Amino acid sequence: MTTKSSFSQRHPLLFGLMLIMAAMSLLAGGVAAFRYAQGGGGDALDESGDKLAVVRIEGIIDDSEDATGWINTLRGDDSVLGVLVRVNCPGGAVAPSQEIFSALRRLAEAKPVVASMASVAASGGYYVSAPADLIVANPSTLTGSIGVIMELANLEGLFDKLGIKRQALTSGKLKDAGSPFRAMTSDDRAYLNALLTDIHEQFLADVASARGMEIEALRPIADGRALTGNQALEAGLVDRLGGYDDALEELRAMCNAPADIPVVEQPEEPRPLLQRILGELHLTIHSDLTPEALDLRLR
Repeated sequence: MTTKSSFSQRHPLLFGLMLIMAAMSLLAGGVAAFRYAQGGGGDALDESGDKLAVVRIEGIIDDSEDATGWINTLRGDDSVLGVLVRVNCPGGAVAPSQEIFSALRRLAEAKPVVASMASVAASGGYYVSAPADLIVANPSTLTGSIGVIMELANLEGLFDKLGIKRQALTSGKLKDAGSPFRAMTSDDRAYLNALLTDIHEQFLADVASARGMEIEALRPIADGRALTGNQALEAGLVDRLGGYDDALEELRAMCNAPADIPVVEQPEEPRPLLQRILGELHLTIHSDLTPEALDLRLR
């Protein structure tokens, strides 16, 4: 007579993984319940009563939808008395920076807005800070850098050595301006410089308008140079020196808000169950095993 083995005996590895997952689920559930009991559940904007809110602009600006969506939500919520914009950004793409700038300018027309600059708020990072009613920077914050850059590679010599020949049919002489396969012509350079100049003038006009400055007064320091917080204060690009807590105190004063007024941040995007469980355990998982997701680079 043979005795049928149990599932755990037939599949010990799978059974072990199932036990680990069950334990993780129970632990994550316990942590979530504890956080909820401590007041961490629900949507912060659903809470009754007045509040302040934080908008975070961090890293390279390459998209504006999340930021502008949150900004527009805060603008339409009467329980939000004022907004702190925390900026830690070295710059980014022009159009998304302009979209965030416009959203924050509309927000500042509706309620007080204070910008708090962290380590860096340069180029696009300064662009999005400009509409605030008050800009607070640390003395060592790197900011300013009001300028536009376009970098193009010329690989013509390399391709010649490799025996790679290029053939291109274009509808006009400027259609392939900036191509890495050939040297830039004088017409190409004039054309691309005109693009940069126009974008730079837009940048200047927006900053001057937001800061109440004359463009010509701004132009001498709008040559791409970065400034420290100290230098930016002298140049009129920021209003006072201080950190996050100083900026928040300024916002409370502008809103006549008490010291214990709640401060809410943008809710996190919903994540898959397994990712939430691993997040509670301070572990990470990649949902897309692409080179980009794995940060696989040639250095």
